[in-house]
Amino acid sequence: MNIQQLEYILAVEENGSFSKAAEARFISQPALSMMVQKLEEELDLKIFDRSRQPVVPTDGGKLVLEQARVILREISKLHETTRQQRDTLAGELNIGIIPTLAPYLLPLFLKPFLEKYPAVHLRIFEHTTSTLIERLKKGHLDAGLLVTPLPQGVLKETPLFYERFYVYAHEEYEKTYLLPEDIDASELWLLEEGHCLRSQILNLCELRKKSNAQLEFEAGSIDTLIKMVDHQSGVTIVPELATLTLSKEQRRRLRPFAPPVPVREVSLVTQRDAVKRSLLAALQAEVLANLPKSLLENGEANRVGIA
Repeated sequence: MNIQQLEYILAVEENGSFSKAAEARFISQPALSMMVQKLEEELDLKIFDRSRQPVVPTDGGKLVLEQARVILREISKLHETTRQQRDTLAGELNIGIIPTLAPYLLPLFLKPFLEKYPAVHLRIFEHTTSTLIERLKKGHLDAGLLVTPLPQGVLKETPLFYERFYVYAHEEYEKTYLLPEDIDASELWLLEEGHCLRSQILNLCELRKKSNAQLEFEAGSIDTLIKMVDHQSGVTIVPELATLTLSKEQRRRLRPFAPPVPVREVSLVTQRDAVKRSLLAALQAEVLANLPKSLLENGEANRVGIA
């Protein structure tokens, strides 16, 4: 038994396929299959049910996979302990980020982080909150940049900043300071199912999207929502980071909420026994160092968090 074999079985579990696992680990499928088979022979146990597609672990295989995660985590701790004896930060850091944060937050800190820590290999996965939570719980990610609080209590949430919400309205919309109940569901553009921002907005406005309008459209990105307002009509609700890249003309379409201003909490989410603590601390510091001052000033007063 060796470390590689443990990495391979976890790759098969994650990808649900020997071929996809081999591609992810940059080896041939026959080589990976042979390594997994040798491990099964050594343990005298079938780890995967190959008759099903996607491939799934057997009952005994689930226990092996869980123990493999523990072993690899302890090995990572050993490497981290030795790295801490050196002055230079190095290693691989896998982070996840939700789509409503990625295009606005990543450009702020990525370049400074990579320039400051050239020996760190950063891998970034953009996906929905539910997928990133599962990847974090299984140890496939070291950290996630997510909106919190999360429904699960098994992960550690370290709040970074609070992001105000604004109404982005077509020019025909005359209201200035808005209350959530002022928003008409029939005029509201929303993200598609699966985005946590959609649920937050529905909770904020205490509504369920219902409309008899001629056109109904659920977008995959905040930028698309903004364009629908620009070229159609109606309103959408956008977080503060998304407003920083708006043109001067578009900024005139922003409408602030009346106090208490709704905000969302953005946190660095990790396993409670996170291994790469020095790398995670560096990531957290770099995110905070490159945030606009306005976000860091969104204190406790006159705001209300939504989940």
